[in-house]
Amino acid sequence: MIVVKFGGTSVGDAAAIARTAAIVRGRLDRKPVVVVSALAGTTNQLIEIATHAAGGQLIVALTILEELRARHFAVVDELLAGDRAHAEVATETGALFDELAHLAEALSVLGHATPRSQDAVAAMGERLSAPIVAAALARAGIPARWVDARRVMATSDEFGRAEPKADEIALACRAELAPLLREGVVPVLGGYIGGTASGITTTLGRGGSDFSASLFGAAMDAEAIEIWTDVDGMLTADPRVVPDARLIEHIRFDEAAELASFGAKVLHPSTIAPAVKRGIPVFVFNSRRPEGAGTRITFDAPRLAVRAIAGRPRTVVVKVRSPRMLARPGALRAIFAVFEANRTSVDVVATSEVSVSVTLDDDQHLDAVVAQLSALGDVTVERGRGIVALVGAGLGESTATMARALGALGDLRLHMVSLSATGINLTLIVDDDSVHEAMRRLHRAFFAAEAA
Repeated sequence: MIVVKFGGTSVGDAAAIARTAAIVRGRLDRKPVVVVSALAGTTNQLIEIATHAAGGQLIVALTILEELRARHFAVVDELLAGDRAHAEVATETGALFDELAHLAEALSVLGHATPRSQDAVAAMGERLSAPIVAAALARAGIPARWVDARRVMATSDEFGRAEPKADEIALACRAELAPLLREGVVPVLGGYIGGTASGITTTLGRGGSDFSASLFGAAMDAEAIEIWTDVDGMLTADPRVVPDARLIEHIRFDEAAELASFGAKVLHPSTIAPAVKRGIPVFVFNSRRPEGAGTRITFDAPRLAVRAIAGRPRTVVVKVRSPRMLARPGALRAIFAVFEANRTSVDVVATSEVSVSVTLDDDQHLDAVVAQLSALGDVTVERGRGIVALVGAGLGESTATMARALGALGDLRLHMVSLSATGINLTLIVDDDSVHEAMRRLHRAFFAAEAA
């Protein structure tokens, strides 16, 4: 069997869902499990509903809700008009919007939104889209059936970024999905959402639909995991920044994970991990151009010095300096314990005998981090920085490649340089407003010459 995941733009409207049906039909002999995101833009609007309702702006929240309701009913009507499933799906859709309205009213009364209530609202996008897509597939002659993902994606109760429970997911997949596949039925589930042991709705965090697909694939030992999106695959750089970026037809797991972590938008950073453990190949395709080659992600792609370039602006640099760190055992452990205690991930690290510099892309808990680090030394915070990363499995083996990268930056100011322990990425910290120019210069240095 395979897992086929469709992102928001691939189920964004009736025409997109019709294209999705055609793609699924072409894979029926491979026993697909279909995972879908919310209709494009829906999750952002749901978060707006929760924010406005909790902030005392119930009318604004309900206005957005009614816009969403009209959009979803328009999709239902266009896809299912005249079909016997139309009335049932319309009724279910209406009931979910009524539930959403009650949630908004409750948030308005409470005056604040807890992580649990935010998950309840944010999960509505996939709860709405999956039954609609399942009915549309059935209308197209595909034996599809909606399965509530909350019964299969078992998670912890860390609302907002729940932790999947792999063993329980595997058991649920065998109980809920395997029998359908044996009957020739195509299960359709919402990505991103899960449920606790007591049945409370959770989410896996933004981008979690990819993660859902990978987890389901790993649980069922899938032959492949396909991610269908609105781009041709993974590219040598972001085409919005580098117009001549090229398609990467074959890439290694570790390279794809690094690119995702450093700003590539095609894949969620966590997507790769469950697939890597099982050695399941991941493919990225464009649902608007299903005939394209796409990108294949496996263990055995050829080793290249530079596979691609990624960039991420709006990075914060935190520096801790103290002479007491000199030859002091446990100094680094104490520093990183502060980040762990405040659930703050560190991206890039550079050290000297008396200082440590790290970058963060999430400064939600920065004040607490700085306060606690101040007990260990002098702390400075530098905003207005950005990350540019060169990624390639053979990068660490080539001094000339690193020299060319530094030379390509020319007069751009460089604040930090870090080569990963595995030698797979060279990370450069530049001014925030230099990220895009740095990406263009690096791409010219490595890919324009290669093309010539």
